[in-house]
Amino acid sequence: MLVLGIETSCDETGLAVYDSERGLLAHTLYSQVKLHAEYGGVVPELASRDHVRKIIPLLKRVLEEANISKVDIDGIAYTSGPGLMGALMVGGAMATALGFALDIPVLGVHHMEGHLLAPMLEDSPPNFPFVALLVSGGHTQLVSVKAIGEYELLGESLDDAAGEAFDKTAKMLDLDYPGGPVLAVMADRGQIDRFDFPRPMTDRPGLDFSFSGLKTFTRNLIHKHRGADELPDDKTILDICAGFQEAVVDSLVIKCRRALNQTQMKTLVIAGGVSANTRLRHKLEVALAKEGAEVFYARHEFCTDNGAMIAYAGCQRLIAGQANKLEISATPRWPLDQLPALESSLKGK
Repeated sequence: MLVLGIETSCDETGLAVYDSERGLLAHTLYSQVKLHAEYGGVVPELASRDHVRKIIPLLKRVLEEANISKVDIDGIAYTSGPGLMGALMVGGAMATALGFALDIPVLGVHHMEGHLLAPMLEDSPPNFPFVALLVSGGHTQLVSVKAIGEYELLGESLDDAAGEAFDKTAKMLDLDYPGGPVLAVMADRGQIDRFDFPRPMTDRPGLDFSFSGLKTFTRNLIHKHRGADELPDDKTILDICAGFQEAVVDSLVIKCRRALNQTQMKTLVIAGGVSANTRLRHKLEVALAKEGAEVFYARHEFCTDNGAMIAYAGCQRLIAGQANKLEISATPRWPLDQLPALESSLKGK
C-alpha cells in the first residue's frame, strides 16, 4: 500500500511517501523556526498561514522525489492531533480534499503514535512488546506498548514536559530560539557537578515526572549568580546548562529503568524531539546495558516532527481497514490510550 503522510501539528510542514512493501520512498520537511524566532515561541496564526503557503509545493516535491504521481497513492494519513487547531486543520483539509478527489481512504493519525513508531523506519526496528518514553516539548510519558494501538500509560509529567522545561530554562538564560537544542549544545561545554541540581520525584515510588521545581531551582540559581547585565558570567551559564541537562536526563533514566523493571520488559523505545539529545541516549544505553536491556530510537531527522512517521503509522492502520469518513478531524487534545488497537495479525509489522 502506497501512503502519503502529512504532518502540520505545530511549526513544521512535513510530507512523506511510504510503501508497505518497499519502505520509505521520499520525505520532505519545512521548518518555521526563523519565522517564529523573533517572537521567542510559536505564534499559532502565523504557523497556520505558513503551512498553507508551503504544503502544496512540498506535495509536488515529495511526489517527484518518490517518482510517483497523485493517482498512484492508495491512501493518505495526516496528523489530526494533538497540536495547534489551525495548523491541524491545514493538513486535515489538504488530506481530505485530495482523498475525495482521488477516491482513496484518508485517516487522521495521532501525532504521538507517529513519534512512538518512528523507530520502525530504521533498518533494525524494535520488536513488540516494549516500554516507550515519549519525550518532547509537549509530552513526557512512559507507555507500555504491547502492539500498535495497545497502549497503557505508566506515568507522565505532572507539570512541564521535559522539552518545555529545556525551552523555558533556555529563555531564562536568554539563549537563541529554539532554546532547548541550544541549551543542550552549551551543556556539553559546562561542568556537570558544579551545582547540586535536584532530581525531582526520583526519591519516591511511581513513574510520574515533575520538572517545574527544577525550573524554579534554576531560576533561583541564575538570580544568585547574575552579574551587572542581569545574567551570570559565561562560564556559569555553561555550568548551569550542564547541571540542568544532567538533572533532567538522570530523572528520565531513573524512571525508564523503573518502568522496565515494573513491566519486566527488556526493550525501551525513546521518541519525540528530546530523544535526539545525545546525553540522554548515551546514559540510557549505558544504564540499560548493565541490565541486559536495549534502547531503540529514530535517526535524528525523524525525532522532531516529520511526515515519515505519520505515513508509517497511517499505513499500518489503513491496511487494517481504518479510515475517516468524509470530514476533517482535528483534535488538539487526544489521549494516546484512547486509540483503537489493530488486529493481532499486524502486531509484528
